Amino acid sequence: MGLRKLAIAGVAAALALAAGCAGGGSGSGGGEVRLGIGGQPLLVFMPTTLADRLGYYREEGLNVRLEDLGSGAKALQALQGGSVDVVSGYYDHTIQMQAKNRPTTAFVGMLRYPSFVFAVSPKASKPINSFADLKGAKVGVTSPGSSTDFFLKNMLVRHGLAATDAAPQAIGGDASAVAAMENGQVDAAVMLDPAYSTLVKRIGGQNVKVLSDTRTLDGVQRDLGVTSYPASALYSGSSWLTDNPETARKLARAIKRALDFIHSHSGAEVAAKMPPEYSAGDAAIYAQAIEAAKSAFSPDGRISPEGAEAVYGVLRQFTPEIANAKIDVSKTFTNDYVPAN
Repeated sequence: MGLRKLAIAGVAAALALAAGCAGGGSGSGGGEVRLGIGGQPLLVFMPTTLADRLGYYREEGLNVRLEDLGSGAKALQALQGGSVDVVSGYYDHTIQMQAKNRPTTAFVGMLRYPSFVFAVSPKASKPINSFADLKGAKVGVTSPGSSTDFFLKNMLVRHGLAATDAAPQAIGGDASAVAAMENGQVDAAVMLDPAYSTLVKRIGGQNVKVLSDTRTLDGVQRDLGVTSYPASALYSGSSWLTDNPETARKLARAIKRALDFIHSHSGAEVAAKMPPEYSAGDAAIYAQAIEAAKSAFSPDGRISPEGAEAVYGVLRQFTPEIANAKIDVSKTFTNDYVPAN
């Protein structure tokens, strides 16, 4: 190859490399955003998938790749490991990360009530009529270190037990959770919809004893003593938000649009937009679960400071690492990226 051709090839290679660097990131330049979800079929994370199914990310000019990571703990691990840019998970993980000196910030809220149902298996190994009876019991959670695990520990402590008095068992959050409860693999479980609604239909509501239900305002007030308890949200490392403000703003806008769609359409209409396999073969139950969950979804995508403080107050009761750390709750969330209306 002559000198002229070598020079042309070198310029072309340099231009290609520059173009690759410009488009390969997840900032406002239009690169791919890797979004990890802590259990994609679960209703608590539904706005994340719904925004994709309705084309909202694309309309915002984003190329979003959704990755189902099965649990909030695994999604958080993926963020820490750098395999995802943003997590659709529970807000409480941002407080956990600040205690570890790893700044993480939630930038759009999806749930204002945690929507956990603490249910007893009809095949429990011993009678369980109250939280006091959980001492020594096996309790299903999506995975150890997840928000369902945090909730288990909180409820144990709130009812006079030690956070370690029950043994958490990883059972996932969808069909595997239903099977674990049906088969007596666990004595009780912290469940989420649509798994809980599926369990009720399969074995009958009269056969499912509920110790706690935080899907409604009444339940949150009774079981957590607050009126707002931020739950599922999009969060990322604080440095990612600083480097990618426009991408975060577009993600927040897409999620807000998905929340608006949920509140302005029937459960059946919302269900029709979701992947059919998420209904686990029962479209009617899935639609009913969505309809019942509407009040738990945020009306505006914002995280209330009072709610954030309530989450911190709960976590520090049973997590020494958080209790002993200097936590600035105001740095664990921001509403700066959420559209005003």
